[in-house]
Amino acid sequence: MSAPATADSSTTAPTFAGISASRKIRNSLATVLVTAAFLLALVPLVWVLYTVFARGFTVILSAGWWSQSLSGLLGRQQGGGVYHAIYGTLITSLVCAVVSVPIGMMVAVYLVEYGGRTRLARTTTFMVDILTGVPSIVAALFVYALWIAILGFPRSALAVSFALVMLMVPVVIRSTEEMLKIVPDELREASYALGVPKWKTIMRVVIPTALSGILSGTMLALARVMGETAPVLVLVAYAPFINYNLFGGNMATLPLLMTVERNNPTDAGADRIWGSALTLILIIALLGVLATVLSRVFAVKNR
Repeated sequence: MSAPATADSSTTAPTFAGISASRKIRNSLATVLVTAAFLLALVPLVWVLYTVFARGFTVILSAGWWSQSLSGLLGRQQGGGVYHAIYGTLITSLVCAVVSVPIGMMVAVYLVEYGGRTRLARTTTFMVDILTGVPSIVAALFVYALWIAILGFPRSALAVSFALVMLMVPVVIRSTEEMLKIVPDELREASYALGVPKWKTIMRVVIPTALSGILSGTMLALARVMGETAPVLVLVAYAPFINYNLFGGNMATLPLLMTVERNNPTDAGADRIWGSALTLILIIALLGVLATVLSRVFAVKNR
C-alpha cells in the first residue's frame, strides 16, 4: 500500500506575519485624524441647529403660526403665521419635482444602460456637469429672459418652478446615475438569461434595486431647491397673503419671507426669520423621513 501523498507546499493556505508596529501606528493616526475631522465638521452644524431651535421653537408653537398668514399685519406687530409661505414653498417645489424627477431618471437610465461611450452620452454628461455648477441667479435670469421677456408670460410661481427645475435636474441625474451603477451586473444578466427584455429588466430589476438611493438623492435635490431665494426674488414678488394661482400674482415662500423680514429691525421680524428657518428645516427633515419609509416599502425584498 502506497503512502498517502503529502500536500504540496505551494497549494497550502498562505500564512501572514503579524502587522508591524509602524502600520498599527499609522492606522491609529489615520483613525484619529478622520474622527477629528468629522467632529470638527459637526461643530458648526450642531451650533446652527441649536441656535435655530432655541430661537425659533417658541415661535412655531404660537397660535396661528401654521394656519394664518401675515395679511393685514404691520412689520412691528407680533402674531400671524407663515401658512402662505409654507404653501408657496411646497407648491413650487412640488411642480419642480414633478418635472425634474422623470427627466432626471430617464437621462440617468440612458447614460448608464444605453449611452455607453457614444457621442450623445458624452455630450449629455458634459451638459449635466455644466448645469450642476450653474448659480441659482443665472437660472432665474434665464427663465426671466425666456419666459417673461420673450414669451410675454407674467411673473408667477410657475416661472419659479421652471428655474428650480434647472437646479434640481442635474442633482437627480447624478444621484440616480451613481445608484444605477452600483446595481450588480449579475442581476441584469440573470434577467436577460430568463428572456426578459432590457426595458423590463430596467423597470422590474434595476430601478427597484436602486430605489432607496434614488429616493435619497431626490430628497437631497428637493431640499436644495426648497431653500433657494434668487428665483423667487427675480420671478415673483412677495405677498403677505396666500395665493393659490400658479400662473400669476405674487406668492411668498419661506426663503423669500426670511429675505423680506431681514429688513425688519423689530423683534417681530426677528421672530419670523427664526421661525421660518426652523419651519423649513422641519419640512425638509419630514421629507427625508418620508423618503426613508418609501424606500423600505418599495425596496426589493429577498424571498
